Amino acid sequence: MCIILLTALISIFAYLIAPDNTPDSNNMIVELSAKPPGFNTQLFLLPKPQKQARAGKISQWFKGSPSDYQLVPVNGYYFRDTSLVLRHYIDEGLEDTICYLVRQVAGASPGAAVGALQIKIAQNNFIHRKFYLGTDRYGRDILSRLITGSRVSLSVGFVAVLLSLTIGIVLGSLAGYFGGMVDGVVMWLINMLWAIPTLLLVFAITLTIGKGFWEIFIAIGLTMWVGAARLIRGQVLVLKEMEYVTAARALGLGNMRIIFRHIFPNMVGPVMVIAASNFAAAILTEAGLSFLGIGVQPPQPSWGLMIKEHYNFLLTSRPFPALIPGIAIMLLVYSFNILGNALRDILDVKGG
Repeated sequence: MCIILLTALISIFAYLIAPDNTPDSNNMIVELSAKPPGFNTQLFLLPKPQKQARAGKISQWFKGSPSDYQLVPVNGYYFRDTSLVLRHYIDEGLEDTICYLVRQVAGASPGAAVGALQIKIAQNNFIHRKFYLGTDRYGRDILSRLITGSRVSLSVGFVAVLLSLTIGIVLGSLAGYFGGMVDGVVMWLINMLWAIPTLLLVFAITLTIGKGFWEIFIAIGLTMWVGAARLIRGQVLVLKEMEYVTAARALGLGNMRIIFRHIFPNMVGPVMVIAASNFAAAILTEAGLSFLGIGVQPPQPSWGLMIKEHYNFLLTSRPFPALIPGIAIMLLVYSFNILGNALRDILDVKGG
């Protein structure tokens, strides 16, 4: 629960926490490609020719804020007459120089203007940045992309569980309660879908509705309701024979009211267990789809996509860009599986 809640809080406040709060944490510094964890450098904030358009505060909270500066890594700098000279960092032991003319202040003497601007530039346009988890192959901060990528994993789990449980509860309840032809049709549909591998079914749905953020959520949700429907059908078959259901029928209550007001509340335990299990399965499925290139599309960060972009780094001396998102997926899925097992023990769910 601690890991799940911490991940949820991080995903909610992702752009407030992430060192790189640009949209999708996609600020590339090509000179800093594949740097190890803890890499520290000095950056020069080079103003872009045009100011970036910004949305409101709430939109920036959810989508990030574009930067007005280009980040240039430097080993040092000095002033020469009216120019700023940067020792531009290219790679370890390799650098060149970049020269920028310092503009003079209108109405002031040349010497005083240049001196004042030198102090201002030195104070405001140079920052020190530490990349706690290193950088990826494009020079992006892995920690920032890991933080913003948590939104995809939690969102796909939430949407997939909500969609799969809604379909599963409705169809499973109707099949178990009414039986007969309704049960036969629902079970035929369940068995047909059960015979198709999940990934192949998701492939077919994504090819139909398209690739993207919301499309992958819907595709995963539409393939995960089968297990929920089977479990709920079995629970309804048992509960509909209970005495309180017989009494409800004797009182003349409608079938829908009996199902959703009297039977469903008594199977909340199994539903919670399968919800935790489906949450973990949805996270793994999304990671697999993103790894195969049909899930979340770049530059939007996704843990599975981060592994896809850097899995070849596993054979090098710097495997961190692929290992770090893999460890994050493992911890979150493990947490939901442990939560599901704990709920099963606490609620004493048997059978199913």
